[in-house]
Amino acid sequence: MSKKIVVLDYGSGNIRSAQKSLQKIGAITEITNDYQTCLNADGLVVPGVGAFASCMTGINKVRGGEIIDKRLAGARNVLGICVGMQVLFENGLEHGENTSGLGQWPGEVTEIKSTVLPHMGWNNVEVAPGSTIFEGVEKEKFYFVHSFAAKNLTLEGTDKIDAPIKHFTLYGEKFLSCIENGPLSATQFHPEKSGEAGLQLLKNWLASV
Repeated sequence: MSKKIVVLDYGSGNIRSAQKSLQKIGAITEITNDYQTCLNADGLVVPGVGAFASCMTGINKVRGGEIIDKRLAGARNVLGICVGMQVLFENGLEHGENTSGLGQWPGEVTEIKSTVLPHMGWNNVEVAPGSTIFEGVEKEKFYFVHSFAAKNLTLEGTDKIDAPIKHFTLYGEKFLSCIENGPLSATQFHPEKSGEAGLQLLKNWLASV
């Protein structure tokens, strides 16, 4: 039985390519910001292109934070992509402007320390042990387009909840390029622009939904 995946429509670009990639791997997909549809789908994808602040404005307008909170409280899967990963942190600092994020994870998104920005093109991911999302594509490259990123995640596991699995990429400095945290996963790179490796990663995520 095909799983229904909703791509959250809050005004961010690049939504259609995410939808097409999900359709390629057999998911039933819909682009919407309808509250109940987003809440009840098997999986929710939160895309993101552009500035942290403008993405948060769009997300807040469609009650995206509330939707994500409720989904995660019910252990329903959410996948953030690019700025859709960044907004899951407590705040973002861009061009001197500090914007509150969704606060699912502690920490701040800041500019990457590199002589050339944006970080654009194919790069490796240092895949941590225990990953399910990278199964079969641990050595592949993925496509990045960004100048900002979260550098670390200080979140410990408990008796009931495993610690997040953190994956890093090096570009000027190390930054978080993927996190697997129970029903919440996110990638700084664009799986929908990463060819067969990206499709396999989305397949792996879909299998966990």
